[in-house]
Amino acid sequence: MYKKLILILFFFNLIFFTSNSLSLENKILFKVDNEIITSVDILKEIQYLKSINEEFKKASNEQALEISKKSLIKEKIKKIELLKFIDEIKLDENTSEKIIISYFSRLGINSKKDFEIYFLNRDLDPGFVENKIIIEVLWNQLIYAKFNSSVKIDEESIKKKLINKKKQEEFFISEILFNLDNGEKLENKYKIIKKIIDEKSFGQAAILYSSADTSNNGGEIGWVKDTAISKNIMNELNKLKIGQITRPLVIPGGFLIIKIVDKREVEREINLEEEFKIVKQTTINEQLNQFSNLYFNKIKKNFQINEL
Repeated sequence: MYKKLILILFFFNLIFFTSNSLSLENKILFKVDNEIITSVDILKEIQYLKSINEEFKKASNEQALEISKKSLIKEKIKKIELLKFIDEIKLDENTSEKIIISYFSRLGINSKKDFEIYFLNRDLDPGFVENKIIIEVLWNQLIYAKFNSSVKIDEESIKKKLINKKKQEEFFISEILFNLDNGEKLENKYKIIKKIIDEKSFGQAAILYSSADTSNNGGEIGWVKDTAISKNIMNELNKLKIGQITRPLVIPGGFLIIKIVDKREVEREINLEEEFKIVKQTTINEQLNQFSNLYFNKIKKNFQINEL
């Protein structure tokens, strides 16, 4: 506890005395195997998370420190694991640019120049941000290579659901995916998360407790067609009104809380071929995300994480 207090006080002092330039002594705070995380790394991560997520700006300084630490540790683990399979963390320039634009389009970024201006205006090196996205892309490629053959798709069931649909429901949803640490009980963990949701917001709770990649975006998934949602989850969503959340649902890789942010009913001519492709890909992505969480939780146990 004393060590954590010293770290927090050091962190607060670093923020207080640092303006646009990170001129203070750069101290090593953590090690993930042989990869280090420094005080400057923590500050840059905080600046990055603030730049992409309005909910993060509402976090207390202590929460910001903890979230940034977890985010960086997760990134270091992914990087170390990736380098067991590839020689370097790199994508070709054209692929990188397309992914960056797609990833940050919600921020009004529509070109590489927009991307560079956006982050330079927030005192962040665009190269630093680009590298973070490349790690995520390469990680997803690794998960696909490892688990694509294990993905199970009931194509006939998807087609049947689409054929019988005269009206289609779409849900704008957010998620919190969490696990239980040693000795934790599900009901106690849920009460802690629910308290943050009730007193602050779902986005705040996602940033603090979700292990999903959507956590940096406040848990937001976006619009999802009902035909792309599993039967078990759909049964739970049908019980809810807009603004309500599910209780924790057991899924591969942990426990899932879903919030219905909005929903709408769309009556239109359905292009079965196009709709089938969309629903199939969404289902594949959902399963791959579950494999990603399972794989990460498994390999994390093999890493030494030390606070210095």
